[in-house]
Amino acid sequence: MRDLGTAEYSGIEQVRERFIRKARSFAFELVDPSPIELLSTLEAKSGPAIREEIYHFEDKGGRDVALRFDFTVGLTRLVTSQQSLRLPAKFGSFGGVFRYDEPQKGRYRFFHQWNVEIFGRPGVESEAEVVEFASSLFGSLGLGDVEMRISHRGLIESFIRKNHPSGPGAADAALPQLLRMVDKAAKKPRDALLAEYKDVPRPLAEELLDLASTRGTPDEVGPAAGSLDSWDHVKQLWDSLEARSVPNVSVDLGIVRGLDYYSGAVFEALDPRHGTGALAGGGRYDALARAFGREDMGAAGMAGGVERTVLAMEARGLHASPPAPVVSVLYTGDAVRGRATTLASRLRAKDIPTAIDLAGRPLKKQMESASASRFVIIVGPRELEENRVVLREMDSGTESGADIDELESSPEKFLHI
Repeated sequence: MRDLGTAEYSGIEQVRERFIRKARSFAFELVDPSPIELLSTLEAKSGPAIREEIYHFEDKGGRDVALRFDFTVGLTRLVTSQQSLRLPAKFGSFGGVFRYDEPQKGRYRFFHQWNVEIFGRPGVESEAEVVEFASSLFGSLGLGDVEMRISHRGLIESFIRKNHPSGPGAADAALPQLLRMVDKAAKKPRDALLAEYKDVPRPLAEELLDLASTRGTPDEVGPAAGSLDSWDHVKQLWDSLEARSVPNVSVDLGIVRGLDYYSGAVFEALDPRHGTGALAGGGRYDALARAFGREDMGAAGMAGGVERTVLAMEARGLHASPPAPVVSVLYTGDAVRGRATTLASRLRAKDIPTAIDLAGRPLKKQMESASASRFVIIVGPRELEENRVVLREMDSGTESGADIDELESSPEKFLHI
């Protein structure tokens, strides 16, 4: 856990504001699922191994509960409980989540996510919609070179069933373990993975890791994946993304996503400049909706790590500095302090970011603190006798006088905001 300083919080807010704007442009409705779920719900919907990756505890009522590790489970629970909800339904969320993970740069135990989900009839178009959304969001943040990689879990599952030396039954039993191995392939050296999964038959593990390293266009990946189940689905998804003009798309057979509830197409967004892991990931999880009792409902979604995105923006010089006040109101002594405070309050009432000294410091000290402001308004006794103030534009140093009543009623005439 960590405290968020002004600079980091400013970056998170920058992403949040852009996410909300983009979510509305794609017609996603904004919601916020509960931050606490029953542990039994998370284990039933995400697999028993999730217990090792989350914060869980017994509450005062003796219930085993857990902090949310993403928005998908809570949002699916919320949506599937609404029998009268008209489908397809599109929802977006932004907020903090908790994971008991090994802390490192860009990976924390409390962090922020944006999330979009589409519920309704299963189909390629809802998958393409969330991938397009992610690509559009990153582009709006100045990260237009982020790579959108797509695949389908059925490809790897099909390969395992066809090639496991002990037959289909053993293959099905080994699927969760082998999918996790593939999911780690981009994060760990090959030798380390083979040592970690030494119980997997070595030829199968070698072939599986070779397949997981295959990436490119459908024409380039087709020779390795064309005979596997779900390949036609991947090509349809590719065609839809191409029709939407989504840039930097590739098929990556190493993408399976680590959570057990994914059941179809999967995708990730990666920063080509840095190895901080995926900036966003998602896929189809119809099995999760079915686990909540909705056999008629498909679901696809994508979520992005906000802190990682801020790091990617900082690397390109795109992280906005904490905003300075647009206006600083200065005053020359206690005699005019009250009128200066009234002026600041009236500017704030018009949503103009305005600062005023609270300590009664000398004008010189107030001016030093106001150096980052775009405008300085100086309230002095001589000017105030004429109902005027001094207005200084800080970039140019230009000074002019302004009627204080007119400045309060129509600040846009003077401040050029």
